[in-house]
Amino acid sequence: MKQLTISHSKDQDVLQELYQSFHEIVNGTNQELLQENANVDGRSPCGLMSKFASESAKFYVREYLLTTETKQAMEENIIYPHDLDYYSSGTTTCCQIPLGKLLERGFNTGHGYMRSPSDITSAMALATIIFQANQNMQHGGQSMPTFDVDLAPYVKKTFNKIYGRLKSYSTNWSNEMLEAQAWTETEQTTYQACEAFIHNLNSMHSRGGGQIPFTSINYGTDLSKEGRLLVKNLLLATQAGLGNGETPVFPIQIFKLKKGVNFDEQDPNFDLYQLALETTAQRLFPNFSFIDSPFNLEYYKEGNPQSEVAYMGCRTRVMGNCHGVQNSVGRGNLSFTSINLVKLALISENRDMFFFHLNHYIDIIIQQLFDRYLFQANKQAGDFSFLYSQGIWNGGEELNSGSSLEEILKQGTLSLGFIGLAECLKSLTGNHHGECDEAWELGKSIVSFMRDKMDQASEEYDMNFTLIATPAEGLSGKFTRKDQAEFGYIEGVTDRLYYTNSFHIPVYYPIRAFDKIRKEGPFHQLCNAGHITYIEVDGNVRNNISAMDTIVRAMAKYNIGYGSINHPVDQCKLCGYSGVIENECPSCGGTNEKNFNRIRRITGYLVGDMSKWNHAKVNEERHRVRHGVQG
Repeated sequence: MKQLTISHSKDQDVLQELYQSFHEIVNGTNQELLQENANVDGRSPCGLMSKFASESAKFYVREYLLTTETKQAMEENIIYPHDLDYYSSGTTTCCQIPLGKLLERGFNTGHGYMRSPSDITSAMALATIIFQANQNMQHGGQSMPTFDVDLAPYVKKTFNKIYGRLKSYSTNWSNEMLEAQAWTETEQTTYQACEAFIHNLNSMHSRGGGQIPFTSINYGTDLSKEGRLLVKNLLLATQAGLGNGETPVFPIQIFKLKKGVNFDEQDPNFDLYQLALETTAQRLFPNFSFIDSPFNLEYYKEGNPQSEVAYMGCRTRVMGNCHGVQNSVGRGNLSFTSINLVKLALISENRDMFFFHLNHYIDIIIQQLFDRYLFQANKQAGDFSFLYSQGIWNGGEELNSGSSLEEILKQGTLSLGFIGLAECLKSLTGNHHGECDEAWELGKSIVSFMRDKMDQASEEYDMNFTLIATPAEGLSGKFTRKDQAEFGYIEGVTDRLYYTNSFHIPVYYPIRAFDKIRKEGPFHQLCNAGHITYIEVDGNVRNNISAMDTIVRAMAKYNIGYGSINHPVDQCKLCGYSGVIENECPSCGGTNEKNFNRIRRITGYLVGDMSKWNHAKVNEERHRVRHGVQG
């Protein structure tokens, strides 16, 4: 263990930088620092304490846990290990929770045993508790991959309970009458359970009261009566909104699309897909994942819901596995580190030099990711009791509290991320990949190169190295500010407050929806650790479901893995009107901007109060142009 010494001017500079951060936290003078994550109120007491801890932890990690090569690459503004503040805790980024297993056998959050529920009301309440307990164990988000399948048995239990009660005092009713009434009451109970689930996930806090749990659920393919009933009422409860009609921010909802199940008119769950489109038109969720895209379909086994692709949060995907079953359940991402493609382009005189630099820094990242895994693996299972003793991660329940985590964590993924492909291409060619085919081809070559490096690392290390399209929130501004200080303002490259996320066509570039989908589609296959394509639609789409359907079908055609449709969703705090508000509420005539909630998607999740956005993301949101659907 290193000893703390303050003997060099550089050490003094590092400490001075830390002290400066503390002053900015106390005085609330640095919005970028306080609101790196819009899901955390950085000005609240718990938020402030969290920021103090975060900045201190990052200092410790940089000084004691990172190699010289990694620190130098970070100082050069070329790489960034995400959630650096959680590095020393040894926890992982995220996980797809095996909800069905936990509900069937019960679980313990550390303060008492929760037995298996006997109805859907209890089951949904326990699902909420599982989310909250798990959020305190991981630094990223969490998801439930087969939400409808896992909860369907508890809808059935609810029906049986109600049917038995009705039969006990309705002696003159026929069996058909009893069943009809029992299903009616079961539906009412299920709706109330879904409503409570959504309300709870938008009001409870974790991490010392500083954050709403970052939650996702995947559903849409269960063909049972019970599973269909659950999804129907979950969507209806989402449409209804919160207590004053507010749009629910969590959970992130992901509707899984599959031909033969819900995609075409003759499919048994087609009605649920239509209801999902209506809900998206009102509430921005659900997003849509595509099981039939080749890179998702390769894992699919008919009749096995756990083989269906599942996403979480902004885009994370975990499927391939060289140490066990190839699906999402009970697995997650261990950590990811992003590379600044723009900086690499700015220091390269030509394309050959760019790829030389890219290869060099990816090698540094690969080693850093593996070193972080070794640090995580040497932690003990008892340090994360809920994650492992309860079997959140596959095989964790077989460990004792003193067991190391090496074999369990081998099932997770180590991911390289990237930011600023568009600006990188602009620097190298004069155009980004939305503007010309030559730039697009080079962009694909760059991303293919990164994916090949991850595949090679998987073979060399016998680990699941993967490539993710980074969902940059705080990072979109961090990289940019430092590059601007070094290189100045270069048109189309460093002249904005943000870099474009991952492989996306820039938000400010006018392009038709179908062209954007077609150009971004091939990058989804390359980014096997996660990806998303956004389409921005103008105006109120509630009465134009066919346009939404057209966009989703275009995504399916061009092999999008995970897609989302953005459009304005505003609410008047005075009268509760929800829809599109320009300068005046169409219902009450109010004109005070402070009385309007404007729900927008910041990366992959929703935020209704843009005062919690950092300056880079506020600027990016203002530059977003709508993508035409017609023509």
